[in-house]
Amino acid sequence: MNSITVKAYAKINLALDVIRKRPDGYHDVSMIMQTIGLHDTINIKKTNFQSVTIRSNLYYLPRDRRNLVYKAVELFHQNYPLRKGLNIFINKRIPVAAGLAGGSADAAATLKGLNKLFQTDLSLEELMKLGIKLGADVPYCLLMGTALSEGIGEILSPLEPMPDCSILLVKPDISISTKHVYEKLRINEDIKHPDIIAMLNAIKENNIYKLTPLMDNILESVTIKEYPIIEEIKERMKDKEALTALMSGSGPTVFGIFDNQHKAEKAYRYFKSSSYGKQVILTKPYQEFHNRM
Repeated sequence: MNSITVKAYAKINLALDVIRKRPDGYHDVSMIMQTIGLHDTINIKKTNFQSVTIRSNLYYLPRDRRNLVYKAVELFHQNYPLRKGLNIFINKRIPVAAGLAGGSADAAATLKGLNKLFQTDLSLEELMKLGIKLGADVPYCLLMGTALSEGIGEILSPLEPMPDCSILLVKPDISISTKHVYEKLRINEDIKHPDIIAMLNAIKENNIYKLTPLMDNILESVTIKEYPIIEEIKERMKDKEALTALMSGSGPTVFGIFDNQHKAEKAYRYFKSSSYGKQVILTKPYQEFHNRM
């Protein structure tokens, strides 16, 4: 095998709670993560030159160590010497810096691709141990599906699949620093925390109507104050018959959950013709319980 093409799937946070700030500066979190059908495609090709070349359909995407794909190759090589150079092409479809784990998904897919391409036969658990060195979301992007994420994001518990629905993503033309959001977050008795236990029960019951009213993201307490457009998009989503709408991760992407494809397509057309979203994408939950490797 001289080349391989792998898909890197985006995620949304059905719930995001922050429990406490740790002495090491990280935060303990409790999140319900969901893979969605939106994905990047990464082609990895062996070469005889002892170097790594990264190209992309986006001219502004870093091609050096600032790119998590490059870091993933370096990390893999440190543990399992490759003895070949690589040409890597990243076809980006996941919006960049959007709260959808696009970079982490690319890194996870790269680890999976290298594992297959060089026949290192690493288990999913072994890949996840490597992945945490690249970022807190990378182990989840390797696991995929519906999962409870705890600790700094590295403690993962697979869940029953999210109920079927349509998901509309709208990314406004703003950039948000994850570091800034966590620094501004104040966890006190006044802040509302998601009811994770009730959400887990709703997922177990496969009940989208019980699940959606419970979805919440504690980081909205910071971002909506600074970027009111996020709340505006959420309200427009609900006006267009979304069961709920929520910011994913630290933002700025807002997603709406629809119980009907026709309603979702109608909302999609509205946002495509509006000034709310720089990028508007219609997708669905993605589950990959078989052939994860």
